[in-house]
Amino acid sequence: MKHVEVECYAGYRADERPVRVRLGEETLVVAEVEDRWYSPGETFFRVRVANGDRYVLRHLEAQDTWSLEAFRSGAN
Repeated sequence: MKHVEVECYAGYRADERPVRVRLGEETLVVAEVEDRWYSPGETFFRVRVANGDRYVLRHLEAQDTWSLEAFRSGAN
């Protein structure tokens, strides 16, 4: 698990979905939220970024923190 900075679209509720992920000095634009699922006190998002890589992000709601839980390269 690695803590990351996430910028979100906030619609009718706060932090509705990720739109950018900051990993170190690199900012990745989320091209698609492929899936989301909920657990008590946390929400998980599987996202695809512009270069085809996929990430699983976890948002801990009480602490308002984000972490990177999984990564899959889009390269063949």
